[in-house]
Amino acid sequence: MKVALLQHTPEPELTVALAARLCYSKIDIGALKEKLTGADIKNFLDKIMSLGHQSVLEHASFTFGIEGISRVTSHQLVRHRVASYSQQSQRYVSHTERFGVVTPPSIAENPEHLARFEAQVAALHAAYAELVEAGVPAEDARYLLPNATETKILVTMNARELLHFFGVRCCERAQWEIRAMAIEMLRLVRPVAPTIFGQAGPGCLAGPCPEGSMCCGKQKEVRAFFKEL
Repeated sequence: MKVALLQHTPEPELTVALAARLCYSKIDIGALKEKLTGADIKNFLDKIMSLGHQSVLEHASFTFGIEGISRVTSHQLVRHRVASYSQQSQRYVSHTERFGVVTPPSIAENPEHLARFEAQVAALHAAYAELVEAGVPAEDARYLLPNATETKILVTMNARELLHFFGVRCCERAQWEIRAMAIEMLRLVRPVAPTIFGQAGPGCLAGPCPEGSMCCGKQKEVRAFFKEL
């Protein structure tokens, strides 16, 4: 899996603070921007974050390039509707060469399971290649491709949606692959917007576990991990 932060709103925390201050100020935007110092930005963002006034976070956006994830994970990812996605097409990109797959650790650690998994992938690829060679359109042959097939996707989310995404997908109860992806995304945005994302992560970081009876029971370890991220 490769995750890269490709683009983001320049000075995202300044942009968010400016939007928030604008709501309560009579002066024009240019003058307001000049008055904001680094300390002002942090203090103001700390205040609006603590109050839950997150609509202003939508003014800052972040674009990620993600490669080597499975279709399992991309299908989960696009369920986050307040975002923009561009994904590698299986209709126009033919897998005449062996397609890459993501192998779950629970399969990879068992030689017998791994051998069975790889044999099935090889058989599916052979059948796919035969169909394409016989003239079947790639858009139809792709029906054979497994959920494990690797994909590439470009994702743009605003800061508010990212906080929600991290809260859900960084949780220990999230599926392992999308959790690993979410943690890497968080690792990349924290240095860019440390006040906004400094406390980001699963819901148990700031209070009781929102999973209730389904709690993983590892709140102490989880908090320590995200503190050092």
